[in-house]
Formats: sequence, C-alpha cells, structure tokens
Amino acid sequence: MARYHIETYGCTSNRGESRSIESALRDAGHYRVDGPKEADVSILNSCTVVEKTERNMLRRAEELDDQTADLIVTGCMALAQSEEFEQADLDAQVLHWDDVPEAVTNGECPTPGPGVEPVLDGVVGILPIARGCMSNCSYCITKQATGRIDSPSIEENVEKARALIHAGAKEVRVTGQDTGVYGWDDGKRDLPELLDRICDIDGEFRVRVGMANPGGVHGIREELADVFAENEKLYNFLHAPVQSGSDDVLEEMRRQHRVEKFVDIVETFDDTLDHWTLATDFIVGFPTETEADHEQSMALFRETRPERVNVTRFSKRPGTDAAEMKGLGGQTKKDRSKAMSELKREVVAEAYEELIGTTREVLVVEEGTGNSVKCRDAAYRQIIVQNAEEHGLEPGDFAEVEVTSHQTVYAFGTPV
Repeated sequence: MARYHIETYGCTSNRGESRSIESALRDAGHYRVDGPKEADVSILNSCTVVEKTERNMLRRAEELDDQTADLIVTGCMALAQSEEFEQADLDAQVLHWDDVPEAVTNGECPTPGPGVEPVLDGVVGILPIARGCMSNCSYCITKQATGRIDSPSIEENVEKARALIHAGAKEVRVTGQDTGVYGWDDGKRDLPELLDRICDIDGEFRVRVGMANPGGVHGIREELADVFAENEKLYNFLHAPVQSGSDDVLEEMRRQHRVEKFVDIVETFDDTLDHWTLATDFIVGFPTETEADHEQSMALFRETRPERVNVTRFSKRPGTDAAEMKGLGGQTKKDRSKAMSELKREVVAEAYEELIGTTREVLVVEEGTGNSVKCRDAAYRQIIVQNAEEHGLEPGDFAEVEVTSHQTVYAFGTPV
C-alpha cells in the first residue's frame, strides 16, 4: 500500500482524469496524504496551454522530484511534450492517465478496502472474489495487510455477480490480490469453474479477469484457456505479472514461478485463442538485478510481446525484506526503465497498428473526454469513439466499429 500525493492543473477534463486515478488507487488500497514530503509517490497531472504554463509544469515537476521518492507525470503536457520532461533530466515516469494506477503499485498485489463486497461504478461492476494471496514476495507489504487467501464459495460469488448484472453492470471485473489461487484455501483450483458459472448468468455483459500470478495460473493454464475459448462473455485478456525475465531475480523476489512457467502460460493461450491480450508487470532495478538480468527481462518482453505492460522502478517499502537490501542507483533504475518503456511503446504500437482497418465488436464502458466514449473489444483493447452523441452511443451499449487509427496505447474507431 502506497501513500500518494496528487496535483492537478488545467481544465475540467484533467480534473475528471484525476478523479478516475484516485478512484482506482483507493480501490487498490492506497491512500492520499497531504503533501509530497509524506508521500511514497507524487502524481503531477499536467497542463499545456501556453508556454508560461509549460514552464510552470517543469518547475513544479522539479520541485516534486526533490521532495518525494517517486514521481509520476501524466496529463496533457506529459502526453504531448514528453521530451520536455526527459530533457529536464527528471527522475520521473511519464505515463498516460490510464497507466498511472498500476504504476503506483510497485509490483504489489492490489489491496481492496474493508470487506470484499461488490461495487457498481456506472456500468462496471467490481467483484472481489477473495481476500489475500498465497505468495510471500520480498518486496510486497500487501500480505501483511491481507494475510493468506480466504475464498468465499463459488455460489456466493456467482450470486454477487448476478446482483451486479441485475443492477445494470455490463462489465464485471473479477478482482482479488491473486485471482489465480481462488479456492486454494480449500485445496481446490476454482477459478475456471467460477468464470464458467458467471458467464452462464442471463444477460448481455462481459467479464474481465483481474491479476493472476503465474505461479497460480500455471497449474490451471489449459483448463483456464479453454474456459476463455468457450465463453464469448469473457474478455480474452489475462494479467499475469512476471516481474522479471531472470530466474535469479525471481528467486530473490521470492516469486512462486520461474520464467519457464510464464512462457508455458503464454504458449498455452497462444495455442488456444486466436486473439487475446497478455498484460504483465516488470519491476526494473530490483536491488540484486544485474545488467545481464535486465537484458533477460528485455528478451522475455520481446519474446512474449505483451500488449499491456506496467513498468515499475523498484522502490523500497518499509517493513519488507527487500527494503533491507542495498539498492541500485537512481540513474541505473531510470535508464533501465526508459529502455523498457521504449520497448513497450514499440510493441504496443505495433499491436494497435495491426487493428487498423478491422471491424470489432465493442462494449462502451465509460465516457471519455469531450464527446467521446471509451470502448473495449473482445480482447480488452481500448478503442475510442469520438462524437459519441452523434452516433447515439453511451456506456452500456454494444456496437460494431471500424478501427481507423491509433495513439500507441489505444485506438480510434468509427461505428459501422
């Protein structure tokens, strides 16, 4: 769990993006503090209206960089003029709004608030299926807050999902610290059956599976991939955080998998599904990570080509074993993060480039900026439709769109 400080500049749209970021951070168990000096991470949601504003943004970014352990810069100036922040030699991550919440986690499991009750947010239903995990990662403090996995029954979770759908949910997000180990506390591997049962509920909706560590997924990979193939309601999307491409580093992290298991999962889904999205996380600059270890991570990235990636520079969490390790220098972490982020942009842009000219069925999930809406296709890729009112589209609608262009991490589409 991280303490965060967020500052927002510019228009109403930017303030709306900050509210979305904060909502996601609170859902993950992070909490806001009053100032950057008390924070583990500061978030600058920037504006770029005139040259004077740009100078102010750069000056404020430099001040925050001096006052906090980690800095994330997002917003209009970050997206339109990222080179300005890079040339300022800031020790900061420059990210799209949508990527900020995951970047704050430092590779840790998400931590829901008290209880595991479902929440309906617009047409999106959040369904926490369990609390806790089976891991003991050396860098993660979440386990101290949540303990070992505690799984409500399949029947109980199906009823919660049904209630969300009856209340208007069109997208059900199955969440947890580690969804892949759901049922392990009873000696079972229940995730595939749970997903099958949720998809059997009457109604037109989609289901997204939240983070599932490779150690838990590996043993059910074939059954799980079959469930995805058999259920059109399931987004073909799997978030399996590998964290490193080096077995030596994974051992120091006390991860429950090694690189071979992660590759096994990717190959199984590749063999079973025609189109799917792999999401994963990498921590760069772990205290024991050598240059050779980093190159192994880069090689694994190129081999598996994940389309959605959270690249996090390691930062120490007080009370964890990794916090006692002698860390790497900030410049080393910054260089490795930059190299992997550049590779990420290359791989993700290539994936979205291949969508141009294709027709996709999408679900409108939420309103975007201006008169646009954010949609998801069958593989959970984000497609923006502009002039939504003109096309009669609003959250909860299904539509056919032709992909016309992309902006690296999302595409634009026009209703057919």
